[in-house]
Amino acid sequence: MKYTNKFLGALCLAAFGFASCADDYSLLDYDVEKPASIEAYEYLNDYKPLKEYDNSANPDFKLGAGITVSDYNAGGMVYRLATSNFDEVTAGNAMKYASVVDDKGSMSFDAVASFVSQAKAGGQTIYGHTLAWHAQQNNKYLNSLLKDKEIEIDPDAVVVVEDKQVNYADFTSFPFYNMGYAPDFDGEKMIISNDTPTGANWEKQYFIADGISTKPGSKYTVTIKIKGSTNGTIDIVMGNWGATSTQPMEFTTEWQELSVDFNAITTESCFVLGQSGLFIGTIEMEWLKVTHEEAAAVTYYEDLVSNGDAEGKEVVNFISTHIGATNGPATIVDGAGVNGSRAFVVESAGGGVNSWDTQFFIKTNIALKADDKVKVSFDYRADVANNSESQAHGAPGAYIHWDGGVAVSFTTEWQHFEKIVAINSSMSPSENMQSWAWNLDVGAPSAPVNKYYFDNITVAIERSGNTIPLTPEEKKDTLVWAMNNWISGMMTATEGYVSAWDVVNEPISGQDVDGDGYYDLWSSENSAGDNNFYWTDYLGNLDYVRTAVKQAREHYIGEAPLKLFINDYNLESDWDDNKKLKSLINWIEKWEEDDVTKIDGIGTQMHISYYENAATQASKEAAIENMFELMAATGKLVKISELDMGYVDANGNSVKTVNMTEEQHFAMAEYYKFIIKKYFEIIPAAQQYGITQWCVTDSPAGSGWRAEEPVGLWDANYNRKHVYAGFADGLAGE
Repeated sequence: MKYTNKFLGALCLAAFGFASCADDYSLLDYDVEKPASIEAYEYLNDYKPLKEYDNSANPDFKLGAGITVSDYNAGGMVYRLATSNFDEVTAGNAMKYASVVDDKGSMSFDAVASFVSQAKAGGQTIYGHTLAWHAQQNNKYLNSLLKDKEIEIDPDAVVVVEDKQVNYADFTSFPFYNMGYAPDFDGEKMIISNDTPTGANWEKQYFIADGISTKPGSKYTVTIKIKGSTNGTIDIVMGNWGATSTQPMEFTTEWQELSVDFNAITTESCFVLGQSGLFIGTIEMEWLKVTHEEAAAVTYYEDLVSNGDAEGKEVVNFISTHIGATNGPATIVDGAGVNGSRAFVVESAGGGVNSWDTQFFIKTNIALKADDKVKVSFDYRADVANNSESQAHGAPGAYIHWDGGVAVSFTTEWQHFEKIVAINSSMSPSENMQSWAWNLDVGAPSAPVNKYYFDNITVAIERSGNTIPLTPEEKKDTLVWAMNNWISGMMTATEGYVSAWDVVNEPISGQDVDGDGYYDLWSSENSAGDNNFYWTDYLGNLDYVRTAVKQAREHYIGEAPLKLFINDYNLESDWDDNKKLKSLINWIEKWEEDDVTKIDGIGTQMHISYYENAATQASKEAAIENMFELMAATGKLVKISELDMGYVDANGNSVKTVNMTEEQHFAMAEYYKFIIKKYFEIIPAAQQYGITQWCVTDSPAGSGWRAEEPVGLWDANYNRKHVYAGFADGLAGE
């Protein structure tokens, strides 16, 4: 069969689903052979734009696309493809914190405002991504808000410190290297004689003190007991080579204690020189003294543990040996604390061999060294009265010394312990103490079966200085303000047009440190030293999300109902039986326990791959069905928020776009159809918020996201792929 060039141009136009083509075909009427590649894709011409296949029973269902705002705002190919195929668009980065907030906290919403305007013109809604997240934050600005605060001190309140005094009567010869001149010593004083003037004072100079330890920014005073054979001037030089200051000292024929001041000494080890090349006569000095003034310091205490009241989930500072088991996270029990609060509870099986068979540890955030002063306080009781022993450890279980200085006698009534412990060299011989241990099986083997309770634990080190760290409460208040400033700014910039948001993005860590059966939230404790900013470190696991939700609802100015989602990845995980989703659902229940916070929906990202290994693929599909069932059971709105797909071959290797076969493309198309059909089959219509395809086109080389993978519904030239058909068929329920 013959096809004309005119036909091929029309085919290309149809394949786009909009009125332009990446290739500029001339409409000349001549015959060409129909290429095999065209024949394989010819059926795609029969497909309409994607949004026309919406088969949802929910009239508010939205088919969305992830886009780059700069491309969308330009009004070209990306804009036309998005508006013709999708109801809604999500910005990849432009609505994230770091894209808007600069290093000084100033916010620029110009790109966001243009995005809103362009979406309105195209008749599309915008899904907001994202209000709160730990990644892509402006760390420099946020950390600057948490810097130590200046302590208000009387500017006249200074401490004078004597650094060095040189008594020249002690010298039989000058002990320091001299420069061109050697003073005399008569057993009582230094004597400097000059019969012939030089051209400059510095041509006759000599060390009169050396090895002065200085602190940049302090005020230093050099005082000398001095007289001359006649009135005169000597230049006093303080500093080090390349950083010296000079002050004249005028003396008389009478003994006087004269002083000169030096500021901004920038080196750490300085000398004092005398220069007297222009003086004729004799200068005598009995002693020299260097002092400096420091602003009066304030003593304060810096916390070394967190969650000492056991009200949160964090147990990183608290370890115990449970009923003779190995060391693990301490157990927190509801209602076991003072006045019905929570408390740390350590169980002893009794009848042990040693007093340390059952132990409770407090691990500090830093290592302690000799001469540190640490305030330790806590409330305590036991089911059965018993004594305890305390020890100094490095890491919990790394014994150092038998006496930690904090042993107590337990009774069945709550008692309070408070003591300032002076760390000594026995407790920390190598600056390595980091834990206190309480041995709880005292009296073994007659130690009783028992439960020991610890509550309101505080461990704080004494500090002194002119600045003081913000308290946890101050840091929290500061960041609540910063989050409010950001969310109110974004809500104002979007003018109420954006009525659905990822209020919190990717909060679940995938780690269960506390052993409660659910994954913890991300924090600096489980982040492996990355460069993120974890709001949970300061706002806590509950208030982080509750604060973001509260502020979003307060500042939203739109008419449509505001819908707030928690968005996360790996919710379809088959390797842990969807534990991440189960954990998220558990956390949502906790956040909503205040009867104020309301989460409207769950977003599942689904950055997935088709697996050529049949068993693996079957496992993935089963986990997706399970995910949808779990999400449906919550009654929340359900959004597939960032769907894209790669391909993994039988050897477990990701296949690049250039190496994909037709068979593999068709397999991906079937997987898209499966996912979308299952979404509509399992998620009740009233809960079907929408599906967003995250990558419209295949990812190019050098991309920061799945580079060179076949993740798009269109190829890099905006031509429909087989997956376009699978996606459309899934939407149509075919």
